[in-house]
Amino acid sequence: MKAIIIGSTKHVFLAAVYASIGIVLALLVTGIYLLNARPELSLWHTVELKNEFHYDTKLTHFDEYLALEDKLFAEVERKVVQKIPASEFSPVNRYVKHSLSDPAHWSQNWNRSFEWPVANAEFGVLLLHGMSDSPYALSNVAAHFKGKAHVLGLRLPGHGTIPGGLTELYWQDLAAAVDLATAHMHQALKGKPLFVVGFSTGAAVALNHELARVRQDKTADYTGMIFISPAIGLAPIAAAARWQSWIGRLLELDKLQWNSLQVEYDPFKYNSFAVNAGDVVYQLALRNQGMLAELTAAQRMQIPSILTFQSVVDATVSSLAVVDNLYQLLPDKGHELVLFDMNRLDINVKLISNDPLTFLQHSINSEQLHYRGTVVENVSHDSTQVQARGFGLNQQGEWLTQNNKQVQTLDLFWPAGVYSLSHVALPFGIEDGLYGAVIKSDHRRIQIGAAASRGERGLYSVPASEMLRQKWNPFFPYLLERIDEYRLAQMQ
Repeated sequence: MKAIIIGSTKHVFLAAVYASIGIVLALLVTGIYLLNARPELSLWHTVELKNEFHYDTKLTHFDEYLALEDKLFAEVERKVVQKIPASEFSPVNRYVKHSLSDPAHWSQNWNRSFEWPVANAEFGVLLLHGMSDSPYALSNVAAHFKGKAHVLGLRLPGHGTIPGGLTELYWQDLAAAVDLATAHMHQALKGKPLFVVGFSTGAAVALNHELARVRQDKTADYTGMIFISPAIGLAPIAAAARWQSWIGRLLELDKLQWNSLQVEYDPFKYNSFAVNAGDVVYQLALRNQGMLAELTAAQRMQIPSILTFQSVVDATVSSLAVVDNLYQLLPDKGHELVLFDMNRLDINVKLISNDPLTFLQHSINSEQLHYRGTVVENVSHDSTQVQARGFGLNQQGEWLTQNNKQVQTLDLFWPAGVYSLSHVALPFGIEDGLYGAVIKSDHRRIQIGAAASRGERGLYSVPASEMLRQKWNPFFPYLLERIDEYRLAQMQ
């Protein structure tokens, strides 16, 4: 009897194992089939650009980087733009001349690096955009500093050209470009303060730059670091990106190199997203977390002061990681964190499935904070006006107790129909000509932020979730105000 029970158990166990393997294989095959059944790849997905900068490119000066960039854009014109036949004209394709998405309709091609020097500038600002973006991502911040500072907007490698440029990208490419730009700015400023503004992946690259210097006991390059929606941590699913890419290469299925394949209607941001791009951000975030954990207490004190703006609702990066994996590890050195809460009108609160602030409450309510914090939130559940409520340390370095919370009522309001910000919204104001909500009179150009087509689901190739994603920040004036306040404090 015992032998029968053992034998039966063994057979049941083996059957369960084989069934599990079969289910996994079936799901894998189905996933590969669905990914490969997507639309065919276009030139901008497959063309290889020879003049892109990589970490092993032998350049010593930023001027050489710009010269290589000239050759790169000439290559895009020759290999992609001029190869599109007239029969494939599309009014919403950035690679089709005279389309609504043609970057040439803007007075400046924001896909390229730009530099606005100012004679005898008191400080400099280096702008680093996010993954799949272009220097346009921080154009509103750049405009704020124009004429006041020496401004450099860097086009990170793989960006501003074609989405295919992200399929062979390494985080070291981004780091090497930032090294060149930073050295150039220091040479131009001659010892005057240099601030870096990083959006998403740009913030991760800036952090990587300084952590690497601190780890080598070198002097910090930046007087202060301003992060907007920083890529400090990503969802665990990001770890699977490398496997999808590996399977695609193994089976020679090029479409598996892409998380999404969409119409390239945005003149300054890729709509198609390469699997490798997600892996680059994931690896960079892991590297930063590892370096930060290895630093001694004395070395952490050498990290420049950081001011961060983060929406508690962010589908791209982890808001919790910004708090727990960065700010909770920083010493008391003037670091600041600004959190934008969701629009907490009663109707919105009743409709949400998971309160995004719940996961942050424990961390930001701790009495062990060593930074100044602010939450931008509704003044009440029946008002769209917002207030800035302090938590953690106040400007005098005193702990804000439950009964001593600093509250500043702002002359800013949630727009009608907007229930939260988004990862991409923070660096743009309402007046932005591409992502803003104010209708512009130039009908030659696409305006993404003011358009939301309605109809039956499943018809458009652009998902409704992307069309309805908040593209601009109603609290952008407050963001600029806090940046100025922070900069002046660091320059004293």
